[in-house]
Amino acid sequence: MKVGPDDLLLIIDVQNDFCPGGALAVADGDGVVPIINRLAGRFDHVALTQDWHPAGHSSFASSHPGAAPFSMVTMPYGQQTLWPDHCIQGTPGAAFHPGLATERAELVIRKGFRAAIDSYSAFFENDRTTPTGLAGYLRERGLKRVVMAGLATDYCVQYSALDALRLGFETIVVLSGCRAIDLAGSLVAATKAMAEAGVELVEGIV
Repeated sequence: MKVGPDDLLLIIDVQNDFCPGGALAVADGDGVVPIINRLAGRFDHVALTQDWHPAGHSSFASSHPGAAPFSMVTMPYGQQTLWPDHCIQGTPGAAFHPGLATERAELVIRKGFRAAIDSYSAFFENDRTTPTGLAGYLRERGLKRVVMAGLATDYCVQYSALDALRLGFETIVVLSGCRAIDLAGSLVAATKAMAEAGVELVEGIV
């Protein structure tokens, strides 16, 4: 693919807590950093997302007495995976990986800051109706194609890609710049869902 002036590179949740040693570490999560940095150098427009939870967030297993991390509960908006406490506002775990080149980012979308609703997608909270404002930003800037990389393939990348496509943006996921949590086959399911929806899955950008 040729990178054009109406393309955006969306870097998803490359934060310390999702990298090795973090509270919700993705295997080889920091392996995406050099790949994403190379990608970012080719785009005129770059945006970042940042998981940004208040302490005691409703998606934390610690907020549900007796519940184990990675178990499921029913929230008012549907089924929700319970996670270890992670990406708490202002903590080192919520910070971007120190090796990530962030200086060219034009926008940072913080998500998951509403205590009662988790947020995977860069476009909507998990109630699937509360917008982050990213779609409006892209439209006002005249950006038509979204290229994504980051963490994790089977959660925040997948949800963001499907929403971008549904909202009318051409959507590409660079798989070499992503890593997965892969709970109970979630990576295979996510890759299948994205491909069937029409998300273009590529290993890299030549």
